[in-house]
Amino acid sequence: MHQISTRLMNWASILEGKTQEQALRTSQMPFVFPHVALMPDAHLGLGATVGSVIPTERAVMPAAVGVDIGCGMIAVLTQFIAADLEGRSLTPLRESIERAIPLSAGAANQKVVATAESRVDELEVMATSAQFDPDQRAGRWRLQLGTLGSGNHFVEVSLDEQDRVWAFLHSGSRGVGNKIAQHHIAIARQLMERYWIDLPDRDLAYLVEGTDEFWAYIRELRWAQHYALLNRDEMMDRVLRQLGEFLGTSVVEHERVNCHHNFTQQEHHWGKQLWVSRKGAIEAKTGQLGLIPGSMGTRSYVVEGLGNAVALSSAPHGAGRQYSRSAARKQFTHEQLREAMQGIEFRDTEAFLDEIPGAYKDIDQVMADAADLVTVRHTLRQVVNVKGD
Repeated sequence: MHQISTRLMNWASILEGKTQEQALRTSQMPFVFPHVALMPDAHLGLGATVGSVIPTERAVMPAAVGVDIGCGMIAVLTQFIAADLEGRSLTPLRESIERAIPLSAGAANQKVVATAESRVDELEVMATSAQFDPDQRAGRWRLQLGTLGSGNHFVEVSLDEQDRVWAFLHSGSRGVGNKIAQHHIAIARQLMERYWIDLPDRDLAYLVEGTDEFWAYIRELRWAQHYALLNRDEMMDRVLRQLGEFLGTSVVEHERVNCHHNFTQQEHHWGKQLWVSRKGAIEAKTGQLGLIPGSMGTRSYVVEGLGNAVALSSAPHGAGRQYSRSAARKQFTHEQLREAMQGIEFRDTEAFLDEIPGAYKDIDQVMADAADLVTVRHTLRQVVNVKGD
């Protein structure tokens, strides 16, 4: 870690100049306390930097949470080992997962399936308690529970350092979370204009604690975060069902870890009650389990938090992009993608070119930078990768 300013602490050994400038702008907002913490995977984002931890007093910036509210990871350790997969083509397993989980940005289930019914009911009750109607944000939210999305969202079957089989996936609150975020970002911008508040970046527009607008956002935010958690649980249950059918016996879960990396919650740090927004960062209190994925084709990690106070008990959420999606498509070829995915069962298509490992920071460097934030409990190498176009 090194200190860039009194209000910006940085763990990223690879930090692009514009990313640092953006983080400095955020850190100078008057309600930030005590400082913004930049994680090792930090890169340019909308308003606030992806890979940043932003503690604030009596205010929250909706764009500093991100538009995929509650986006995060889930991983399950099964009873299976590498020998159970040996000698089998893994293509049928990948294809069965692709049939079980709707992929891509706008994908939805045809109906609310039996496994999702209780989760939808739970969200209905929570929305009523939160005094809002999620149908007004996205009418298909029930059908999107149990769907993956696109971009860097994925499902993987992986092996750990003991050759044990894990299921691992990355997704968030889908269309409804995005609509909730966009709605409240727009309200925050309107309030800045109404009160003639000049901002260094319009995406740093904020809501003030105690106002109706603030609490409306917090209620919907908490609902979307829970939606994302249940969405991952629903998909994981389907993945485990397909894995069990593929291997001829039901999965026995030995461990399940489910964590956000785009979220806001109240926490106590440095003698104060703060709103801590982690935009591309996981919570890493002492002993707390978390998940840090690499890119497709590289390792991922199950980690244990060290409770680093300066980092506000946080850690990185992944490798972090080095190339934008458009730049990656110009820089890399389909053949390079195939080479990077050697030995991994995946859908071989140019659609994933912007997700090639070379478009991301070196996950080994990210983990080295995070040595005082987390310890590694398990190192996972993928054998099956599922993504949406």
